Amino acid sequence: MRILVAEDDQRLLKSLLYILKANHFLADGVSNGIDALEYAGTGEYDGLVLDIMMPGLDGIRVLKSLRERGITTPALFLTARTEISQRVEGLDAGADDYLPKPFSTPELLARLRAMLRRKDHYTPDLLTFHGVVLNRSTYEVSCGERTQKLGGKEFQVLDMMMRNPHIILSTERFMTHIWGWDTDVDTSVIWVHISNLRKKLNAIQAPVRIRFVRGVGYVLEEGQ
Repeated sequence: MRILVAEDDQRLLKSLLYILKANHFLADGVSNGIDALEYAGTGEYDGLVLDIMMPGLDGIRVLKSLRERGITTPALFLTARTEISQRVEGLDAGADDYLPKPFSTPELLARLRAMLRRKDHYTPDLLTFHGVVLNRSTYEVSCGERTQKLGGKEFQVLDMMMRNPHIILSTERFMTHIWGWDTDVDTSVIWVHISNLRKKLNAIQAPVRIRFVRGVGYVLEEGQ
């Protein structure tokens, strides 16, 4: 098994590489997000260990970019104990697990083994509606042979709608579910993501539409 470790603390990076190699893993190390994205983007790794706070690109942005490219390599985040919101964001971005610092070597190895076992039994996580398929592992929406990649928030909006077809979802429900109840993000961001989704559904000639119900919200239904 080949593991990529991305950690900007050089002492910790050296320790992690030593631990992995001593336990019969092949391991490469990088110390910034730009290199992490380049290395992981090759698709040659069986697992990723990513620090959240790194120079260049943070770990969450690295993983989001990989998932948007369709790279499904299992990933474990290393987080500070105070980074609760980042842990949630990381899992939403496609991480398989997280491990708070400081951690013990046995726990790290156990979590890695569990993550890699899940990889061996991996099957795509799909949602379907009226011929449209949303791949929840690769952040892609497809219809027939046509496919469009989705941004993280676009994916979350469409995921909510495909889980609740024919049900009107209010702007407030989107905001609470995706950004949190105490967000200060302007609600107009929902319209922007809906507009982008409509263009991508049109691009794959999806036989569905997102209809706006004035004063209520949005609904996913059949028909273009």
